[in-house]
Parts: sequence; structure tokens; C-alpha cells
Amino acid sequence: MVSEAIQLERGNKVQKILIANRGEIALRIITTCRKMGIETIAIYSEADKDMPFVKAASKAFCVGEAPVNKSYLQTDKILEIAKRECVDAIHPGYGFLSENYEFAESASKAGIIFIGPDSETIKLMGDKIASRKTMEQAGIPVVPGSSTGLKTIEDACSLAKTIGYPVMLKASGGGGGIGMVLCENEQALVRSFATTKSRALAYFGSDEVFLEKYIADARHIEVQIFGDQHGNMVHLFERDCSIQRRHQKVIEESPSPFLSEEIRKKMYDTAVKAAQAVHYTNAGTIEFIVDENGDFYFLEMNTRLQVEHPVTETITGLDLVKWQILVASGEQLPLLQEEIQSTGHAIEFRLYAEDPERFLPSPGKITKLNWGGHSGVRIDSGYEEGGTVTPYYDPMIAKVIFAGDTRNAALRSATTFFKEVQIEGIKTNLPLFLQVLAAEDFQKGHYTTSFLTKKLVK
Repeated sequence: MVSEAIQLERGNKVQKILIANRGEIALRIITTCRKMGIETIAIYSEADKDMPFVKAASKAFCVGEAPVNKSYLQTDKILEIAKRECVDAIHPGYGFLSENYEFAESASKAGIIFIGPDSETIKLMGDKIASRKTMEQAGIPVVPGSSTGLKTIEDACSLAKTIGYPVMLKASGGGGGIGMVLCENEQALVRSFATTKSRALAYFGSDEVFLEKYIADARHIEVQIFGDQHGNMVHLFERDCSIQRRHQKVIEESPSPFLSEEIRKKMYDTAVKAAQAVHYTNAGTIEFIVDENGDFYFLEMNTRLQVEHPVTETITGLDLVKWQILVASGEQLPLLQEEIQSTGHAIEFRLYAEDPERFLPSPGKITKLNWGGHSGVRIDSGYEEGGTVTPYYDPMIAKVIFAGDTRNAALRSATTFFKEVQIEGIKTNLPLFLQVLAAEDFQKGHYTTSFLTKKLVK
């Protein structure tokens, strides 16, 4: 491999990027592109015409009305703009079209680099049943469950009896917590089977569902991996994403306060092996579910940059978006595995415009937004004071990332920050953060995926 400095001296064949996303991730990509001397093309809906990311891009084009199916998911219109503007590449961010293999394939056929893995890998890993089979064949431990789609409720009940209740009923094409139902017994499974299949068809275009054994009081830990087109593969350590509500991540941190060094190394090796099994390129994550004994199982692979990637950037000092662009340009990974170091502790909080008691979106105008003058805090936000959080998109206002030499130092910084932040005009989940930070179990690192529902939120 060659150094990143040498790579940049050679010149980068990607000189213009269309960002097929919005909000804070669009701004995040624009920031790196500016540093690399790359021109950016933004797309926006009518509802987003005054958003900061639109102003920050080199050029911006409206792609339609506010609803995502009339704007950010308009693949033909987005590709038309990309071709007209002669872009070299498209960065999909996360969500929206980031794991749409047909969009990735169409971009490639048009001679445009899709900044991510190839379309076949996206397709394979997007099918949860197919990805389970692939990992099993590669010798990767998977959660006990079905390796084929379940056609009838009789098939589902028979398998559930074999692996034992509780079980998780899942849509094969699911993601982001959608299409997942916990079934404590056969009655619950019978009650949920038909509706889950219908919901899977509506959301993902396929009614295929499968079962997995539900692991209670588990940890959800993911490993950041990166591969290039030359066969090189590295990991960039783990992120503990166990603080969740309704299968949605709320807080992420690294290093995990739960893992022993022995388990941590084994998990890294397994993640790299899993990525190599599908000849993975660009940024991705291998997600594991970990039981109380430290045994871990493959959960899924995310074939994109993650929302929580700033946690990894904070502990490594690396720019993952820059790495994505370099790898997509055909360059080798900038660093060898032994050259990648983790320093200190980082923790990210997803600040949402939501009613903290009902855990529901709370859109509206942000009449006051004062982050304060704290140092050592990274704020990735797509909003500014006076902006409006609309009901059309994810209501995340910002990701706030704290760093410290130790976990306790990072937590103290977070507590001070959230006590002083001023946000008015909308409700936020900021009170929940203060509850979590004050909880003794969280302070000690003693938490699982059920922490919020069992300990804090009823």
C-alpha cells in the first residue's frame, strides 16, 4: 500500500460528485470534498430548498416535491442530473438510495462511479436470508434460525418449536428495525405472521420472512470494515450500538465497555473474514449480536457508510468519506491494518426532534439553537436556527460526538454539554440523554439493547 499523501499527489480522477442525499450527511460529504478540491452537486426537494446543505454545495438542483418518493427516490431524475452535469461519481450517503442495488447498477452502466460496494454485493447483503447462507458457508457464526423463507405459519411454528421461544420474525428485505416482530410464544407468532408478510411486501417489495432465535439482554456491536479493489481489507475497530429504542440506535460508543480484549480481537478477525467472503469494497459494517457470555453471532452487513461513522473517525483520526472516495477512484487503502490506531474514547448521541415521552417525531420550526462554546465536541447537524424540521424525513437534528482520554471523561463532557444546550420551538430527546448519563448502570457500562425499555422508558 502507499501513503495517503502520495495518493493525493497523483491526483484524483474523481473531480465532481453528486450527493444523492440531504441534511447533515450531505454537509458531511461536502466538507470532505472541499478539502479534496472536489466539486459537489446537491439535489433537494421543495421542502429543503433553504437547507444549509443546498447553500454549501457547488451547485444544487431541485428533484421534486417533499415526499421522498417524489424527490430523493427519483432515480431517473437524479441520474439525468448526474449525466447532464458530467459528474464522475455519486455518493449516496446512508438511507434513501444507499443500499439500492438497482440504482448502483444504473449509475455504473452510465459510466458513473457509485461510491460504495458493487451492485451485486448490495443485492446479496440486502437479502437477509441470502446473507445468512453466505455467512454460514464462510464459517461465520449466525443466530440460530431459518436459512430459507417461511411460506406458511405451520412452517414458522415448527421451526420456532425447534429453536425455542422467544423468536424474532423478520422481513428478508428489512432494515432499520422495520419488519421485525418479537414473538414470545406461538400465539404471538400466529398473530404476527400474516401482517409481517404484508408489511414486508409493502416496504420492501417482497413478502419473504424468516425466523431467528431472540437473544435477550444482548449487546449490539458492529465492526467498521473497509476494502479496496486490490483485495486489501482492514477493520477500524468496533462501535457499541446497544442503547436502542424500538430497534433504532440512539447512542453509540467506542471502545465498547463490554468486550474483553480476547473477544474484541476474535470479533475483528471474524468481521474481516465475513467481508472477504463477499469480496467487499469500500466502507461497510458487520453487525453482531452478543449474548451475556460474550458469544457473538452475525446479524447483518450494512453496505454503506453508517450514521455513527463519526465515532470511528474520532478514535482513529481518519476521514472515512475521504477513504471512500479514494477507494472508489481505484486507489489502495491508505493504511495497513497495523498502521490504524485507536486512541481514547468517543460517544455519539443522536439528537432528534421528538416527544421524549411518546418517542414520536415532533416537527416544527427551530426558533432557538445555541450549542454553546464547548471545545472537544463535534456537532454534525443539517439544521440552523430558524430552520424547520418537516414531517417528511427522519427528524434527526444532529449527531453530537464527545471525545475523551477515558470513557468517564467523554461522559462528563456530554453531561455538561446537554445541560447547557438551548433548543426551542420543538421538543427533543435531550432529556432522555440526561437520564441515560445519570443512570449508574450506564456509567459503569452495564447495559444491553433492552436498557432503555427496562430501565428508563416505560
